[in-house]
Amino acid sequence: MTHTLSPPTEAAPVPELRATPRRRRLGPGTPVPYGRLIGPALILAVWSAASATGWLDPRVLSAPWTVIDTGITLTQNGKLPESVLASLQRAGLGFLFGAVVGTALALAAGLSRVGESLIDGTVQVKRSIPSLGLIPLLILWLGIGEGFKIVVIAIGVAVVIYIQTHSSLTGIDKRYVELAEVVGLSRARFVRQVVFPGALPGFFVGLRLGVTGSWLFLIVLEQINATSGIGYLMFQAQNYGQSDVIVVGLLVYGLFGFLSDAGLRLVERRVLAWRRTLA
Repeated sequence: MTHTLSPPTEAAPVPELRATPRRRRLGPGTPVPYGRLIGPALILAVWSAASATGWLDPRVLSAPWTVIDTGITLTQNGKLPESVLASLQRAGLGFLFGAVVGTALALAAGLSRVGESLIDGTVQVKRSIPSLGLIPLLILWLGIGEGFKIVVIAIGVAVVIYIQTHSSLTGIDKRYVELAEVVGLSRARFVRQVVFPGALPGFFVGLRLGVTGSWLFLIVLEQINATSGIGYLMFQAQNYGQSDVIVVGLLVYGLFGFLSDAGLRLVERRVLAWRRTLA
């Protein structure tokens, strides 16, 4: 009995293993430790080098070490703390009143068609008029005392906060509105659980812009018949050509502006911890 040899069968092809594509990160990258300080440090280094080499005339801009000495002297004689306290009071009261008024107007206009008809048009007209352009009229009404300065700051802050908050209140995604209607949410629960959380990011943007604007307004207002404050200190230094005192004032303005914005950013991150961002 003969046996025939059958040709060897080919082995089943082994499926090719493909590497799973690595997930691409779309964010801006790993945060740089203390990255926000790199820019100011670079400016300080260039400023110091220009002053040390004599390229920068001290009559035009004093050296950093001169500015530091002047700041210490102004602190020791009490002029700087007194000026800072006066400026903080004006900026703080103006921002507080402006934030309350701006938020109240935004809620009234954003949650009611009647409120929007009564308020939004007026605020939009005011938006096209610079707040500093109201100074002559407000001086006629309020004089040139502390109330006038606080009112100008409050008006500027209120408009900024209103614009941002109102835009957020009226810009809720239509899908959320439809979902709320499907699940049968009442208007009160819809406003509380959907509208308010959705408007918080815009509200915090308004707060940050408002607190920065309060310091910008203050710089101008403290040079209008003021007898105290950082701006008054700078105005007096201008008359005597003291660039070091002027730079001290600018640094104080910048420091308080930076710290107030950083404080609001910290609160925003805690309140909006649920939101995914590129930060």
